Amino acid sequence: MELVIGGRAQGKLEYAKKNMANQNYKVLDGQDVDFSKDYGEESLILNHFHLFIRKRIKEGGNPEKEIKDFISKHKNLIIISDEIGNGIVPIDSFERDYRERTGRLLIELAKEADKVTRVFCGIGQVIK
Repeated sequence: MELVIGGRAQGKLEYAKKNMANQNYKVLDGQDVDFSKDYGEESLILNHFHLFIRKRIKEGGNPEKEIKDFISKHKNLIIISDEIGNGIVPIDSFERDYRERTGRLLIELAKEADKVTRVFCGIGQVIK
């Protein structure tokens, strides 16, 4: 599993497609990904992972468990997430919880990842 992080609109998906993935990768969007679907042996890019977390928290799901189960089935996975923990702490309690859980989950994924890349202005810097 590989993890790609960076700010919004910094070219993370384009970087991953160009530098990390072969043409056979299927891109899933975190906003509407269905983890119950069987993707078989397909190599996957999970884009907008932070939006998956937001959606599952709102739905009362357990994104921490769900992603770990998904990774166990798809070893050739690239996860792409926005960095959302910088800046002003939100007043809204849901937004604070969402940021906190996303940050903590990304920490856990970074520990398990074979490679972690931060993308800024379309330029990737391997940090693990």
